Amino acid sequence: MRLQMINVQEFARRLSTLGADAFTSDDVVDLATAADVRISADVEIDATLAQRLLDQISPTLPVTGAQIAASQWPPPKSSRPAAPSVSFSSPGAVDGPADQPTRPRSSGSAGSGRRPGSRRTGR
Repeated sequence: MRLQMINVQEFARRLSTLGADAFTSDDVVDLATAADVRISADVEIDATLAQRLLDQISPTLPVTGAQIAASQWPPPKSSRPAAPSVSFSSPGAVDGPADQPTRPRSSGSAGSGRRPGSRRTGR
């Protein structure tokens, strides 16, 4: 899978569509400076860099670095927050290992495959 990347102008345009403020390429460079990232107008922005830049914006925007750098823009409309809440269907649903049939665990380092001191010296 190829990493999605956008340029600085597209990043600024996408930021402008999210809030009341209009962002320019210079604003993106200022965000990069605040994030201690070296950036110029011809730098491609990936999801990781986009997230670092978004972390500099206050108040936070309802979008993640991966969403803003994705090929699909604007992100799909959703009533859920960017990090959806987790709900479990029954209490104890996460206690899986205790009730799953597994191999008996062996103690010690029986599966390490090496004995201490068995390395050859390079003479």
